[in-house]
Amino acid sequence: MRRSRFAVFTTSLLLAVAALTGSAAAQASEEAAATGYVALGDSYSSGVGAGSYISSSGDCKRSTKAYPYLWAAANSPSSFDFTACSGARTGDVLASQLGPLDAGTGLVSLSVGGNDAGFADVMTTCVLQSDSSCVSRINTAKAYVDSTLPGQLDKVYSAVRAKAPAAHVVVLGYPRFYQLGGTCPGLSQTKRSAINSAADYLNTAIAKRAADHGFTFGDVRSAFTGHELCSGDAWLNSLNLLNIGDSYHPKAAGQTGGYLPVFRNVA
Repeated sequence: MRRSRFAVFTTSLLLAVAALTGSAAAQASEEAAATGYVALGDSYSSGVGAGSYISSSGDCKRSTKAYPYLWAAANSPSSFDFTACSGARTGDVLASQLGPLDAGTGLVSLSVGGNDAGFADVMTTCVLQSDSSCVSRINTAKAYVDSTLPGQLDKVYSAVRAKAPAAHVVVLGYPRFYQLGGTCPGLSQTKRSAINSAADYLNTAIAKRAADHGFTFGDVRSAFTGHELCSGDAWLNSLNLLNIGDSYHPKAAGQTGGYLPVFRNVA
């Protein structure tokens, strides 16, 4: 006996609904499983300058006071992989930090680009040489940010998305370093203003590339306002000749008061 057109239509509709429901359930299951957290990046993510370094991290200087470690301790992700490393450039992230990323990664944090742009050399030049030399070195760094850094960031961001397709990716920027106005021993207003301008320039470039990849940019500049170097309540280490690597990096207070709240608000 032939089935009526209505019966056929009803059966087809029910099968379609079941298929869609099953697909949605499977997708929801996959999303629910993507809960691991991976922290990538340079010294601002590893926690250089904050102390309390994890002994097994060696020269990478991963700190238990760094924002990734603090966030993981407070939120208990299903897994936590902390691969950020002191001195890392974009190529280092690509070469040695992406291993833990997979389909189960639900959250990624990342700060990178400052070392590519010559952060350490900029600060050395500005502290030790003239105003004009400082401004010239910064202009060279800005030219690199215009010409080369976007492509390097694209490589990192594309690799992160390919390896962790379900992850929410947060790209953290860098603070301004100096409070302007008043006195700041050893550093002129011209140098301080130029260094802050360089930080803004770098942040703008990073934020643009992050947005183009669908990532969230965590801007820490407002969080550090009032806590820059020469503010009287600095969350950044000044030049430290006894431990040069800590210089111009966030103290523990900069991680807990600056980076962690910004990351927490967008994670």
